[in-house]
Amino acid sequence: MKADIGLIGLAVMGENLVLNMESKGFTVAVFNRTVEKVDAFIAGRGAGKKFIGAHSIKEFCASLERPRKVMMLVKAGKAVDDFIEQVLPFLEPGDIIIDGGNSHFPDTIRRAKYVESKGLLFIGTGVSGGEEGALLGPSIMPGGSTAAWPAVKPIFQKISAHTEAGEPCCEWVGENGAGHFVKMVHNGIEYGDMQMICETYQMMKEGLGLSNEEMHKVLKDWNEGELDSYLIEITRDILGYKTDKGEAVIDQILDTAGQKGTGKWTAVSALDLGQPLTLIGEAVFARCLSALKDERVEAAKTLKGPGVKFSGDKAALLEDLRQALYASKIVSYAQGYQLMREAAKEYGWKLNNGGIALMWRGGCIIRSVFLGKIKEAFDANPDLVNLLLAPFFTKAVDNAQAAWRRVIIKSVELGIPMPAIGAALAYYDGYRAARLPANLLQAQRDYFGAHTYERLDKPRGQFFHTNWTGRGGDTAASTYIV
Repeated sequence: MKADIGLIGLAVMGENLVLNMESKGFTVAVFNRTVEKVDAFIAGRGAGKKFIGAHSIKEFCASLERPRKVMMLVKAGKAVDDFIEQVLPFLEPGDIIIDGGNSHFPDTIRRAKYVESKGLLFIGTGVSGGEEGALLGPSIMPGGSTAAWPAVKPIFQKISAHTEAGEPCCEWVGENGAGHFVKMVHNGIEYGDMQMICETYQMMKEGLGLSNEEMHKVLKDWNEGELDSYLIEITRDILGYKTDKGEAVIDQILDTAGQKGTGKWTAVSALDLGQPLTLIGEAVFARCLSALKDERVEAAKTLKGPGVKFSGDKAALLEDLRQALYASKIVSYAQGYQLMREAAKEYGWKLNNGGIALMWRGGCIIRSVFLGKIKEAFDANPDLVNLLLAPFFTKAVDNAQAAWRRVIIKSVELGIPMPAIGAALAYYDGYRAARLPANLLQAQRDYFGAHTYERLDKPRGQFFHTNWTGRGGDTAASTYIV
């Protein structure tokens, strides 16, 4: 008996993913660097199922049907390169190496080129959905060697999540690093969504003084409307969760956030490509600020806020919060798609934006009803420049903006930080501004560094310099545009 596919790495995601594959009718070979894990899995959760346990890379590769499909779910970085080198001697032209971890897309671009130079094919695929998604159906975002797609498509699309209409949340994304880039942006949007929900939670808790039970009820109601999503759903459950002793677990958790780097990669990529991913950037920095716990505790003894207590209609502010969160969420996706559009131009990818929304519609962490509207927007206009310009989203944000502004005003009055929701509103106001104060900024740059500027009454691409002090010369610095 030969295996349809093999997987290296039996940690949480790997173990659940192979159980998913086997449950869909596939025979799976498994290998782990610590070989005892293989035996424990075969004797445990894999007992009596169609698994082939291997104790060496050679044995593992020999157990695979041709073209061999070797999937890795190992820690991003050196481990991926190490396993590529270990499997290469036992593979032949046409075989496929698949990296299913959270690798940085430039590494995937490099690996695809390297593996292809050996006559093999390479796929770098994002897999989202956590432990439960891996077992029951994740969102899968593959990219790399296009010739490899027909060989893995039947497996990937069968094990992925499916929409209510039966569409698989898995489709080919693009060449070399496209799959991992799209997964990185997914994670960046995830950072933004989580931070905005946390800001909303803090306003409800500290601003309105709501109990966990009251917030649980609010989130339950929100999850039945246009905010229906996985992250709202789990936040609802977290706020309602109590120990056997009746203690709320949420109140026992230290307020310092961890991160694995994908949000940071998204923000850095945005800076490299000159795209204003302000919301996601603020979400990353909010985690960094949370990590300064000891400093914040000390600062709280000295630095004072406004000392104002909320007075007014709690129900009205809760509705404003709901609308502000919805509008900010739209901006989060608009920024993410803006980054993907620029990356596609930079790296020569042909991204299917509507298809990406469909892949995110089920299985993944940012799945929500909302994504159906994004797919409709790009189906209607594949060349859509910004999601905010799609009629549905233009109207949605316009309807919510009064509430959005009231929330930001109230957060300032109460001294409750809302960096991500505030950044979303600032981006909206900046993007809708036909004229920004960058003319003054360019004058400043030209004044101190002779960096030149363009003029309103001249064609774009012509640059001018003013001798502002009368002491400078006519020599201007070279000009570049980000």
